[in-house]
Amino acid sequence: MSKLKILITFTVIYLAVLNPSTAMTFDRDYLYNFIKSYVESNVSIPAQGKLNVEVSPIDPRISLQPCLSPLSANIPEKHNGRNVNVKIVCPDEEPWQLFIPVKIQTIVPILVTRMRIAKGTLLDNSNIEVIFKDSGQIRGTVLTDPKIVTGARTKRNLSQGSAITNRNTCFVCKGQPVNIIAKSASFEIKSFGIALKDGSLGELIPVENKKSGRVVQGQVSAINQVVINL
Repeated sequence: MSKLKILITFTVIYLAVLNPSTAMTFDRDYLYNFIKSYVESNVSIPAQGKLNVEVSPIDPRISLQPCLSPLSANIPEKHNGRNVNVKIVCPDEEPWQLFIPVKIQTIVPILVTRMRIAKGTLLDNSNIEVIFKDSGQIRGTVLTDPKIVTGARTKRNLSQGSAITNRNTCFVCKGQPVNIIAKSASFEIKSFGIALKDGSLGELIPVENKKSGRVVQGQVSAINQVVINL
């Protein structure tokens, strides 16, 4: 292609872009999907979590204007994480903007009871299961991994569908045998003891060393196991 033909082609394309008649028009379905995709891409999701994004209907009295430039979107810095007004902007020489309310629901996995469970019940796959629940309805620290929880015991009666939490389970239960691991960067010593208090993951509890009779503070790290970092 000659330089003259290239120049003519470029000029035609450039003029077409400047021509208002080439501006992109948007229907409500397009804007709905644009906003939904933007929110899903710009809202952080907890590990293994999911988002439910509900874009409010655009007021039918609003006339959607064409736009030469690509649309942009923005979520306000200050929002409660569940209800936001997404700002849609057409950055033309004669710009326009819309604020569209959006409801955001963060769904996270949690462990719950399959049935009514009595105090002291050993937890396993027969009586617990993973479900997804709105994070706004969750109170306290919940547990999510059945493998980690299997072997723990309930500290109180639980109704069907109750969330499994540190508060209602003990990974190390008072009066039960416990493995004690004392370790540093260079060595590790294992011994046995008796738990003097109920403990859940991460909690410090007193443990009596069965051999020496000494009471030590250990951090619960697994079922019937505490760690002492030296």
